[in-house]
Amino acid sequence: MEIKTIGVIGAGTMGSGIAQVAAEAGFKVIMRDLEEQFVQRGLAAVERNMDRAVEKGKKSQTEAAALLERISGTTRLEDLGEADFVIEAIIENMAIKKELYAKLDAICKEGAVLASNTSGLSITEMASATGRPQRVVGMHFFNPVPVMKLVEVIRGFDTADEIFELTMALSREMGKEPIAVNEAPLFAVNRILVPMINEAAFVLMEGVASAEDIDRGMMLGANHPIGPLALADLVGLDVLLAVMETLHGETGDSKYRPCPLMRKLVRAGHYGRKTGRGFYTYG
Repeated sequence: MEIKTIGVIGAGTMGSGIAQVAAEAGFKVIMRDLEEQFVQRGLAAVERNMDRAVEKGKKSQTEAAALLERISGTTRLEDLGEADFVIEAIIENMAIKKELYAKLDAICKEGAVLASNTSGLSITEMASATGRPQRVVGMHFFNPVPVMKLVEVIRGFDTADEIFELTMALSREMGKEPIAVNEAPLFAVNRILVPMINEAAFVLMEGVASAEDIDRGMMLGANHPIGPLALADLVGLDVLLAVMETLHGETGDSKYRPCPLMRKLVRAGHYGRKTGRGFYTYG
């Protein structure tokens, strides 16, 4: 099938980033969010990125203008009826996602593919809310989307081979390097990354080493660009805890038990950089 128009649901950090890379690849993009202010904020984020690209000489004014021209914003879900491929990048809540997929199934054309940017929820369960589970797939981008090369392409229980291959090819067309993943809780990257961050929190809680030394140790000893605790603060401890609880709940495996220190910080409202305090304090 030929993809000409891509629908993006959610105009936040991830959604606007996905819209940008899709438009950069030459696709017409329809970006939808619940309220006009969110849509405008998403469009403004892409515009800022284009201004920076022009300043740095990475794009000409004409190229930037043409890219922005290819993205339209809307609050109407019905406008996604013309999309050939829809990428959902909304809140990580299964009930809300399933409700959305049921609506998309009724709105989108018969041949349209529905993809989720979820970082670890079940593609199979989302697909069950539609009459086209074979055309539902995972397409997990990494933040910041315009910069990060990776896309995890996730095969749900019913995802058809040709839809999976189409999504792999689309990822490459969008300038990304996809990896093939069979559905499992948290997929591949976060399945490895999140327990590592959790273990770093346990090492801190048990007084084995200070936060600074844990992070310095992983940067110098494992060649990580950022330490696990600083990364946790960047992602948001509230987000990480929710992801850890998904992994623990889905597997029932005690090795994935969230660190009590992480839970305590979240209960105190210390989520990391966005609140000014997490494992570290920010000015």
